[in-house]
Amino acid sequence: MSDELKKIMVVTGTRAEFGLLRPVMYAVHAQENCELRVVVAGSHLVQPAVTFREVKAEFGIADSIPMQTAGQVGRLADVEALGKGISRFGRSLEMNNPDCVVVLGDRIEAFAAASAASIGGYPLAHIHGGDRAEGVADEAMRHAITKLAHIHFPATQTSAARIIKMGEDPVMVHVVGSPAIDGLDAIPPMGDGAFAELGSPEVVALMHPIGRDDAAEQGAMELVFEAFGDKRVLVLHPNLDPGRRGIMAAIESAPIDVLVCPQLVRTEFIGLLKRVGQSGGALVGNSSAGLIEAAAIGCPSVDIGDRQRGRERCDGWSAHADEDADSIRRAFEAITEPGLARSAHPFGDGHSGERIAAVLGSVDFASPSLVRKHCAY
Repeated sequence: MSDELKKIMVVTGTRAEFGLLRPVMYAVHAQENCELRVVVAGSHLVQPAVTFREVKAEFGIADSIPMQTAGQVGRLADVEALGKGISRFGRSLEMNNPDCVVVLGDRIEAFAAASAASIGGYPLAHIHGGDRAEGVADEAMRHAITKLAHIHFPATQTSAARIIKMGEDPVMVHVVGSPAIDGLDAIPPMGDGAFAELGSPEVVALMHPIGRDDAAEQGAMELVFEAFGDKRVLVLHPNLDPGRRGIMAAIESAPIDVLVCPQLVRTEFIGLLKRVGQSGGALVGNSSAGLIEAAAIGCPSVDIGDRQRGRERCDGWSAHADEDADSIRRAFEAITEPGLARSAHPFGDGHSGERIAAVLGSVDFASPSLVRKHCAY
């Protein structure tokens, strides 16, 4: 390849986040003056769901960064994984020598890559900065990555304003929309056969832990089952954050007849949500997909608890519920009411990846001033 190509290292740590990064990867690959280098890390490499194979089959892999250890969960385990990740990303940067590192969101994989890039003197681009969402330590890590980053790709004007208030140079803040919206129109609703195999669910339950002890996380998941004892419920597995064991314990001992699906590739997940929305059902839990993707494709959602507190949402597409079975049930009934007035989507028009790639293709990464961080006020 030509020495003039800009080497863009895109880092992915989970299957869910890979789904958001795919359109960015495709757009960077299509950019004439850019060379895509994909690095997989963290959850992609944890047994038994070694999802790095999906990334490798589609884009190839320039490097892999082991971080978490199977069976070891908890916030202190995340600390150890983060330390391993930063060190290993340093070696990967030396090997790949990218012109820019691209990360998305707020997980420890993104934070490890961002720390290594910033300390190592490599330009860093951050997608979906400026959002508010509590998660485990998400609020702190997302904004910390913003302060490490040199180029910002917020999804909304509100998030962009928040980044600028943090002292980032407005010239380097590009509102691009969310790549989560890219390509959704091309995914058809799930077909009759596949939908029936999943139990023709009225409720798709997806609860992620928020860093509490296992007993608290188990109790939160059990409330969902209590709320929907008379519904057809499909349960998806949670992510690997601290508290996962509690949610899994609740799923394994569910008091109602539920169908459990460990995970779905993104096209299947989106197709399922489209079909559920058409059937009068809803996504229930605390995933950002309920506020972003689901709202964009016409699937109502119930947002439980505080994990997504502060995140922008579409009125009429998502209803908030406290961690209480009655509250969850009332929110479900309200958000699935026929003829409900619904607001416009704030997360873009489905061309985020193209905008991100165009900016990356135009930046002078060799400029010494790019990596010199300073507060803009």
